[in-house]
Amino acid sequence: MKTVRRTLCEGIVMPVFIILYLGGGAMSAEINVMSAGAVKAAVTELAKEFQRETGHGVTFTFATVGALQQKITAGERADLFIMSDTAIEDLIKKGVVVSGSKTDIARVGIGVAVREGTPLPDISTPEALKKTLLSARSLVYMDPSKGGSSGIHFAKVVDQMGIADALKDRTVLWPSGYAAEALLKGEAEICVHQISEILAVRGVALVGPLPSELQKVTRYSAGLVTGAASPDAAKAFIRFLTAPSARSKFSAVGLDYTE
Repeated sequence: MKTVRRTLCEGIVMPVFIILYLGGGAMSAEINVMSAGAVKAAVTELAKEFQRETGHGVTFTFATVGALQQKITAGERADLFIMSDTAIEDLIKKGVVVSGSKTDIARVGIGVAVREGTPLPDISTPEALKKTLLSARSLVYMDPSKGGSSGIHFAKVVDQMGIADALKDRTVLWPSGYAAEALLKGEAEICVHQISEILAVRGVALVGPLPSELQKVTRYSAGLVTGAASPDAAKAFIRFLTAPSARSKFSAVGLDYTE
C-alpha cells in the first residue's frame, strides 16, 4: 500500500509542478516600444538587463521623432513611446499617451564630429564654428524634412549665421540613423548631430558640443500608451530606465547633457 500511495502522490505532484511552472512563464510579457533614435544606445542595453531580471522582452522601433509622429498619426501603436518631452506632452493632450505617465529619462545636446585621427577644428565660439563650417569641404547633418530634432535646429543655425547658401552644395542631408557614418564613408568631412548618436559610431571623434549660444538641448521622455497591451510591464520598464543604477548607461553615451 505504501508503494501505491507514493506513486499516486508523485502522479499528482508532477502535474501541479508543471501547471505552476507554466503559470509563472505566462506572466512574462513582450513590450513594444516606439523610440527616438537618440536614446538607442542606452535603452537597448538596459532592455537586455531588464529582460534578464524580469523575463519581460522588449521590442523596439527606432526612428526620428518626426517619423514616429507620422506613424502614430497613421494609427500605429505600441505599449510605450520614448520621444522628445514636447512630443509626449502633445500626445497626452490628444489622449494617445496616458495622462500622468510622462517620465523624463535623458537629456542630449548637439555636437560636432570628425573622422578619428583627423585634426579637431575650432568650434569654441559661434564665429569659430562659422569659419570651420565655411572652410570644410563637406558637411553632414540630419535632413530637417525627416523630422530629426538636430537637423531642424541646425538648419536654423546656419540660416541665422547667413551661410546656408554657401554650404548648400557641400551639405549631405542624412535621412535617418547615424549621420556620423557619412564620415567613415568619405561622404563628409564634418558631422553635426546629437552627441549620443555621434558617440555610437566607432571611428569618429567628438570635437565637442555646439557653442552654448547655438546649442539646443533635447529632453527625452517615456510615456505609457493609452490601451497598451502590456501596461504593467511597460510601467516596470519605465521604472527600470529611471532607476539610479541606469544613470551610468545614459552617461556613458552622452545622454546626460549639462551646460
